[in-house]
Amino acid sequence: MKHNLIFGHKTPDTDSVCSAITLANLKNKLNEKSKPYILGKINKETDFVLKYFNVDVPEELDNVKVQIKDLNYDKIIPFKAEQSIHFAYFFMNENKLRTLPIVDDENNLVGIITMKDIAMSLINTDQKNLNTSYDNIIETLLGKEIIRFDELIDGKITVAAFEEKTLRRADVLNNNSIVIVGDRYDIIKYAIEIGVKLIIVTGDLNVPHDLVKMAFQNKVNIIRTPYNTYHTARNIGLSKYVNYTMKSENLMCFKEDDYIDDCKEDIENSKHSKFPIISADKKYLGLLSRGHLINPSKKKVILVDHNELGQSANGIEEAEILEVIDHHKIGDIKTAIPISFRNIPLGSTNTIIYNMYKENNIEIDKNIAGLMLSGIISDTMLLKSPTSTDKDRAAVEELVNIVGINLHEYSMEMFKVGTSLKSKTIEEIIYQDFKKFNLEYKSVGISQVFTMDINEIMNKKSDYIRLIDKITGDKDYYVFIMAVTDIVNEGSYIFYTSTKEKLVSTIFKKEDVYEGIYVDKCVSRKKQIVPSVINAIRTIG
Repeated sequence: MKHNLIFGHKTPDTDSVCSAITLANLKNKLNEKSKPYILGKINKETDFVLKYFNVDVPEELDNVKVQIKDLNYDKIIPFKAEQSIHFAYFFMNENKLRTLPIVDDENNLVGIITMKDIAMSLINTDQKNLNTSYDNIIETLLGKEIIRFDELIDGKITVAAFEEKTLRRADVLNNNSIVIVGDRYDIIKYAIEIGVKLIIVTGDLNVPHDLVKMAFQNKVNIIRTPYNTYHTARNIGLSKYVNYTMKSENLMCFKEDDYIDDCKEDIENSKHSKFPIISADKKYLGLLSRGHLINPSKKKVILVDHNELGQSANGIEEAEILEVIDHHKIGDIKTAIPISFRNIPLGSTNTIIYNMYKENNIEIDKNIAGLMLSGIISDTMLLKSPTSTDKDRAAVEELVNIVGINLHEYSMEMFKVGTSLKSKTIEEIIYQDFKKFNLEYKSVGISQVFTMDINEIMNKKSDYIRLIDKITGDKDYYVFIMAVTDIVNEGSYIFYTSTKEKLVSTIFKKEDVYEGIYVDKCVSRKKQIVPSVINAIRTIG
């Protein structure tokens, strides 16, 4: 059963990851099958939170592009390679199929057969030799078993149209012969005497008891068919194994995880009309046709804690956005139809989701409450951020009661783990909480690093500045800002693209700016830095 995909932005922080998990939990309780995902590696703080409340890390999602598995392709029942061409024909005719997949006993795709292949097999293939099963001959000729010694029949077909003495002189029968014969009992007796592989008696004639007894003694297989000799001789070739005429080499097939864009050109340029679909371990799944590429089913997604294309999953334009739940400024996400868009100026997306539980009268489990609480205190810096609202405070108060922890002690432990920069490269630190914005038609990168020890950054200030300048040039940003937020003192040290001193001076309303300038009470990227950047760009262009 397909499910909704719920995920936050590309640089997962505690609020976005916990939002995806808590919302997916709510949706599932409302019978809307959903699954949380992340768009990148989680940070230390989020890892601490998930482990503390014994919740698994969501699966990482590479993109939401349309894949073969998203299409409503045909789930055609496959055919076994040991079955007959005749049975394949009637199966295809009855089910109005032109192409039939062939699999082995483990459901591995081994080939395909088409109506054209069957027709051509009657014209181009060797009709004198037969290698098939006893059962396939019975099925093809509507036969009846008289004597069976061999499950596999392999021999040369002879229509016994001549008298027995003529056959003796011609020496055409041997123990490898498959004899098609009518009421020529002298020939049947002779064939039994020399021990042929199989006798097919046409016209639904009874075989005398003495000949049956002789055949049993000589271990000769006998089948009786209601068809006449002409029909039997013409159709017995259809009893061959289907793999005798199926295509098994250079098959154009696709895996269920393949992306439509990667397959479309091959499909359009192919002379074939049907294409097998297989799993990663080569198990047959179904058949794809060109018609399935028209208006393909899209992945159904719900976005939390973001609503900008640049922050969302790769291929988001190919997905069907069902819902957006966010607390940031409205970005550039567009949809073809109206959707539920819940954007509320609160300190955390989890506060919004907390209220959604309340609206739906859904009880909040202890571990879910812990995730919600962690998302709120992370995004509001324990309610010290200017983004904090009375609704955030009310949510925290109730969630603390559900979880039953000391809020201050837990928060300090969470922040301590989350702000540790040990073993991280400068680039990893810059990108651990980074967002790209399109502000006033200009590309702006803003990184926020939380710390309890500013010296960890200051000791390598020049290295950070060099990398910021390099990223600005490589990514063609108008400006790149890194805010190193001191959780204890409630302010931020600002690093920026070195050529943008005038812009930074305007953003933070400082006459003299320098790399690492301290801005008191500046702790919110969303409510303080982003709006100030917009105003500064409007002011100086």
